[in-house]
Amino acid sequence: MRSLSFLSKMTLFGFLLSTLPVIFIGAFSYATSSNEIQKNVNDGKLQLIMQINSNVEQKLTTVNHTLNQVIQSTVLKKAMNLKLSATDFMTYNDLRNEIRYMQSFDTKLEDVVVINERHNWMIKNSGLYDFDQYAYYDELKALLGTGQGNSWVLTPSEWFYSEENARSSVECPYSISLIKLLPSTGLEKYGLALANIPTCSLQDLLETGKTEDPYANIIILDENNRILLHHDSELIGKAASAAGIPAEDLIGGSGQFETAISGARQSVSYYRSELNGWQYLSVTSISSMTKESGKIGMYTVYICVLMLLLSMLLAWLGSRRMYSPIQLLLTQIGERAADIRKRHKNEFQAIGDRVHTLFQSKSMLEKEVQQHIHQVRTFFLMRALQGNVRVSEIPDKLKQFGYSDHLQNWKTISVITLQIDFLEDTRYSKEDTELLFFAIQNMLEELIPRGSRLAPVVMDGTIVTVIGSAEQDLSGFHQELNGLTEKLQSEIAHYLHLQVSIGVSLPFSSFDQLAGAYREGREALKQRMKLGDGIIIQYEKHSEGKHYLNLSYPGYIENELGDAIKLGEKEASKELLGQFLQAVFAAELTPQEYQIPLARLLNNLLVMMQESGVSLSQVHPMKGSLLEELLSLHTYTEIEDWFWSCVIHPLIKIFKDRQEAQYHNISEKIIDLVQQHYETDLTMEECAAKLHYNANYLSSVFRKETNHSFSEYLSMYRFKMAKKWLAESDMPIKDIAARLRYNNSQNFIRSFRKQEGLTPGQYRGKKRA
Repeated sequence: MRSLSFLSKMTLFGFLLSTLPVIFIGAFSYATSSNEIQKNVNDGKLQLIMQINSNVEQKLTTVNHTLNQVIQSTVLKKAMNLKLSATDFMTYNDLRNEIRYMQSFDTKLEDVVVINERHNWMIKNSGLYDFDQYAYYDELKALLGTGQGNSWVLTPSEWFYSEENARSSVECPYSISLIKLLPSTGLEKYGLALANIPTCSLQDLLETGKTEDPYANIIILDENNRILLHHDSELIGKAASAAGIPAEDLIGGSGQFETAISGARQSVSYYRSELNGWQYLSVTSISSMTKESGKIGMYTVYICVLMLLLSMLLAWLGSRRMYSPIQLLLTQIGERAADIRKRHKNEFQAIGDRVHTLFQSKSMLEKEVQQHIHQVRTFFLMRALQGNVRVSEIPDKLKQFGYSDHLQNWKTISVITLQIDFLEDTRYSKEDTELLFFAIQNMLEELIPRGSRLAPVVMDGTIVTVIGSAEQDLSGFHQELNGLTEKLQSEIAHYLHLQVSIGVSLPFSSFDQLAGAYREGREALKQRMKLGDGIIIQYEKHSEGKHYLNLSYPGYIENELGDAIKLGEKEASKELLGQFLQAVFAAELTPQEYQIPLARLLNNLLVMMQESGVSLSQVHPMKGSLLEELLSLHTYTEIEDWFWSCVIHPLIKIFKDRQEAQYHNISEKIIDLVQQHYETDLTMEECAAKLHYNANYLSSVFRKETNHSFSEYLSMYRFKMAKKWLAESDMPIKDIAARLRYNNSQNFIRSFRKQEGLTPGQYRGKKRA
């Protein structure tokens, strides 16, 4: 093969690639043709049943909406509270008008039935009936007892038999009924509204799914897998298995499966409605779908032969065309194919050698731009030094900011803190402080190698830097650290003519001690009061070599606990107290040291109590000292119970009583404003401006106190005044509407009738009768 050129190899390989795919394509095409045809037919069937589903759901939704309008109508609400009889013609006529209006929509509604069990009446197309005397009283009462307030069910048409639909009940033995319990509001349900659609009226939707195949049909199942619609009406109401459909295969929202029906293999496509859980099925014979596979196989053979010849031609032409760029490259680098074969190499090896030579000049330059990385790193270091970063997060964050080598190599670490001693008698002013800090930071970064430090940060007028070394010998580390700090101090004095002092923490070995080391550096700088300025102070010289005591005080939990107490949240306060004590006792301290954070919590709670105007006698009526009581406790359980029963729970009661009194007072003021300004366009925002509160806060308080929103209460009070004027004065209805801020009297009349069931004129006549 080495004697052949790359062009010859490409041509032979192209011939081989042309032959194998053609063979596989022929076999694969014939084997998969049946499945592909079935898949396409199934997809078409799925689209069909989805369209049918859409049509059916549109009608069902229309029925649901129109029935809701009837249920919410004033006429029905009024009728549900009455015992209707033949003398109540007006009420019955109004109710029948509502039902006829609902049936006027093109929804295939056969009948609408309204039942009132409490007052023993039933209304349907054919008239008013005594409910307990109705032929199917027990069956309809059972529907009332199901507790299903809004559902579609399959019911026998004979339950709603009447002279008007006698023919329909014979031709269409089943109806699809929408059931709604009445009244729609309230817990007690003593009535029923049914909208009935005969299954036959929806049969025209199934006709679109019929084909020449006698086994192809559309089936609709309800959520319990009972047949709702089928081209064989005798199967309606029966289980899916009666039509040969295994219900266990209907899994998920949609799909296809195969099954045997009447001894023939069938493909079933199904789709589940999200509206009511009904399932729409299309059943098609597999044999009818795959009868064209034989013809496809023969066509495939002809096509494969043609493809083989065409592929070989294209392989030869394509190889020559693809080789032309290679030939061009060889010409440009001064190589000939014959010379390459003599060196027992191919064309690509020769080109690769030349490219490798070109890249040896290191012409590539890597530069990664990370926006805002400096600011983010500085913020993280400040939080870590202040102890506001979880210990477990520190290593990951340091790696993220490019300090992986520091984590791996540093064995001994220290924190240095640097402060400018004074600016008086220098050429600088206080306005230059930020600029001086920036200059000192740059000098520090230049004087200390990057591998021996983290980025310096400015915190509270102090430049803080973390210094580390692979040196495990403390004396060697101290010597190295002293050299760095002395050099830094002298360089600042030389270039900036400034006197600075530097504090050095005790050495430590883990980054989780950063916060304590920062405090040690700050404490070291405080020794300037005794030792003077312009010095380098090591914390160990003044602390007997012991680290700064870190009591790990959970301040963030204390803040959440204070907020929960002020809001009167009992459960949250108790949970936060437990979290606080767990955080305190998680640290390894002596019993005396535990008293410090506990006393601090007590002190902060007393400060919060005093700032809130709560006297100590309200919380602790006893004359003894709370601190002495706390320090006399010895177990975790005693401490938790004491804090809860003696301090926190009494505070919660006081704050909750205050809150309730405040809420009541605010609500009274809002009601006052409503009664004074109801004739204006009063809004909650105006009330908030007058009472100097936030509008959202006032709205929440008012609803909590009155169980009504502001707009609801304002509307109720205006209706109250309207009824008073109608009953006690001759003020025209137009003037009443204008005083109550209605744009026109018609809007007022509609609102009044919806509220009271009477027009304003009828109400005035009733009150004066």
